[in-house]
Amino acid sequence: MMISLDQILALRRQVRKQRRQLSFHQQLFAERAVIQRLLRLAEIQHAQKIGLYLSDFGEISTQKLIYALRKRQKKIYIPMICNMNQQLVWTELTLHHLRSQRLARHRLGMQQIMASRAKDISMLDVVIMPLVLFDGLGHRAGMGGGFYDRTLSRHPHRPIRLGLAHDFQQVDGILATQAWDQSLDLVCTPTTLFRF
Repeated sequence: MMISLDQILALRRQVRKQRRQLSFHQQLFAERAVIQRLLRLAEIQHAQKIGLYLSDFGEISTQKLIYALRKRQKKIYIPMICNMNQQLVWTELTLHHLRSQRLARHRLGMQQIMASRAKDISMLDVVIMPLVLFDGLGHRAGMGGGFYDRTLSRHPHRPIRLGLAHDFQQVDGILATQAWDQSLDLVCTPTTLFRF
């Protein structure tokens, strides 16, 4: 069954509300389960440079994941929206940034590093992407800004694309896509790893 763009909008609102209603303990369980699963992944073990968002909208929390990856000598880069072309560029996130909270908020709400030199997506081995919905074919619906799709579609380099989600974010049916939409290679939930 195809899920139309209008249905995606309604589902997106419903799932975002459901995420915000999760208790602290539910979020903590999900975070721990996802971290354990991710750290065993060969794609993560072999990666040196990982793009990763800072969770902020009820997504699976990424803070402990960042510390776990840094402990394994991985370099972590977080996205920043380039105002000139509305694509994402990436800035290295150090433990100093996390501890000092030297982060700014973009007008859309995402946290990004203040005054830092940014790089394009071509230097990342893996990009871990937020999502609101995903289907059995690896299609994703994000927050609606299209930043990841725009960035990934315009670069010849193709890092491994990995989504993090709660189990209830998977939809029955196929999400309608547009020409510029970019699919995922994997989705990690607290109970399952999906490969597409």
